[in-house]
Amino acid sequence: MAAVFPPWSNTALRVALFAIAFGIVGSILLLMVFVRSAWRRRQFDALDQPVAFDHRHHTQDDGIECLYCHNTAFQAATAGIPSTDKCMGCHNQIWNQSPLLSPLRQSAIEGAPIVWNRVYNVPGFTYFNHSIHVNKGFGCSTCHGRVDQMARVYQVVSLTMGWCLDCHTAPERYIRPLSEITNMAFTPGSEQEAELGPRLVNELGVRRLTHCTACHR
Repeated sequence: MAAVFPPWSNTALRVALFAIAFGIVGSILLLMVFVRSAWRRRQFDALDQPVAFDHRHHTQDDGIECLYCHNTAFQAATAGIPSTDKCMGCHNQIWNQSPLLSPLRQSAIEGAPIVWNRVYNVPGFTYFNHSIHVNKGFGCSTCHGRVDQMARVYQVVSLTMGWCLDCHTAPERYIRPLSEITNMAFTPGSEQEAELGPRLVNELGVRRLTHCTACHR
């Protein structure tokens, strides 16, 4: 009796099964790589904003401190953004006819806040309190990079769980004196991990919170 399938059919079946298995596993791995990629997180992607605000000019040329605009950084879960009234405090007199500032003037006339595009978008299932971090010695540039050198602000760090845990398990690597919180140029010295870091962790009562409910509440 003649065979129903030709001799090469077994080989074809094995190849097909291998291709299907490889496709399934490969698709899962590809998705895992994709969600962890800087492109997916929009890391290093300088966002356009309703008003072309150049941090370099305001911090370096005008000498405006971080806390003048982000005035709730030490008191609230969010650092806050300046109100239209605060911006107009200067721009009623300076560049008050510039077309670049027309959205700001329109906001002041209508009494409607400017809708800024969020740069650091922490997932909704993650709790983050800005004030506890800065009050415990973790500076602006640790997470936000050299904002004072950015024409348009972009996300510097990955914001992955691994990135957060890296600091939570070894805070002595990143902690700094409270007097240096807003110092964008602060650089840890050679004594950071051996001397300064452990001393500040002890003095400021920093806890190494690595349990799930520290961030997922």
